[in-house]
Amino acid sequence: MHPDIEAMFDEAETRYLQPQELNCLNHYVTSLPLRIETYRYIRDQEITIMQQVAEQLETQFPKENLLTLERCLKNALLVLRYSAMGMLLNDETFLQRGLINWLEGTAKAYRTEAIDQSLYECLTKRLGELLTMTQVELLTPHLALAQETLVGQHKPQMTV
Repeated sequence: MHPDIEAMFDEAETRYLQPQELNCLNHYVTSLPLRIETYRYIRDQEITIMQQVAEQLETQFPKENLLTLERCLKNALLVLRYSAMGMLLNDETFLQRGLINWLEGTAKAYRTEAIDQSLYECLTKRLGELLTMTQVELLTPHLALAQETLVGQHKPQMTV
């Protein structure tokens, strides 16, 4: 859960929520149905989404070792799952706490920046085609963190 919301619940025994805290909680609650719908869609379409990305990578990097492409795709799959959960919880730190440090080490060890850059372009483009603009906006901060970690880029551009 979003750290600010979690903190509100932790302080429930000592005070009532302030108006801005209630607004934050209200925003989360009202956005929850869309977050759940988006999470379910990504969960249910994961194979289809990633298969198309894999095919595009194989086309763009025909001479690359298949094990390297597979490693990059597995990393992206983890990022997609963590991003979806972070989006569901409305917690941008979820990905940071659970995956980013490991991902940084992997990126440095295997030097796959060009592949990762292309992979994230394909993935964000595909998600932009499948999701609504509002869903894209919910997911983008999480994917952007991973992309920035792997390839030093800022916010991915998703097209709808």
